[in-house]
Amino acid sequence: MVRHGATGPGDTLADQFGSFGRGSCLAFPTGAIFGEEWIHIGEDSLVGPYVSLSAGMVPGQKMVTDPVVRIGDRTMIGRGSHIVGHFSIDIGSDVQTGPYVYITDQNHGYENPDEVVHVQWPHDIPVSIGDGSWLGTGVVILPGTELGKNVVVAAGAVVRGVFPDHCVIAGVPAKIVRRYVPGSGWITGSGSVQATGHVLDSPSGSPPGSPPGSPSDSTPLV
Repeated sequence: MVRHGATGPGDTLADQFGSFGRGSCLAFPTGAIFGEEWIHIGEDSLVGPYVSLSAGMVPGQKMVTDPVVRIGDRTMIGRGSHIVGHFSIDIGSDVQTGPYVYITDQNHGYENPDEVVHVQWPHDIPVSIGDGSWLGTGVVILPGTELGKNVVVAAGAVVRGVFPDHCVIAGVPAKIVRRYVPGSGWITGSGSVQATGHVLDSPSGSPPGSPPGSPSDSTPLV
């Protein structure tokens, strides 16, 4: 049943996607899937069982960007993960995730103390995950995250901010714990980057790891 329930190119569900590349597969059973026309999947990628993919708040919503969610070639999304797009989530090629990873480009606002959080206007900030990266089990990727190429994210990390190529990040909030420096090899911590004053390429006026426009004392929501 699992084999015959999987979705591949040319199947009815696959045809509803913005694009669904040759050799790609949605494993059975799927999680919640809607907004398919705004979701693009490259070639030879595998989306594991119970993975939820969505573009927008509700089925049938018209989106202002296309793609809202893009998954590159030869990428594997682990069992039970959630990719919840509203504006732009770009997952590169040759990316692998462990199970139960959560990726979103939207948080509710919480600036008005007199309003409950869920009725405040949400903020959409693009997310990008570079080619060749690995996200461990239970990783949470928050709005505004930009991961370079070949970034390793430790299991359970909560990630927000901009991180360079070839680094290992871990923790809550996630920070660089190892980084490859050409000519020096792998260095514990952020290495020579710290000497420049730019461990992360954070926006002016925001602390490292903060998305553009966020208040400096804000706490990321999951």
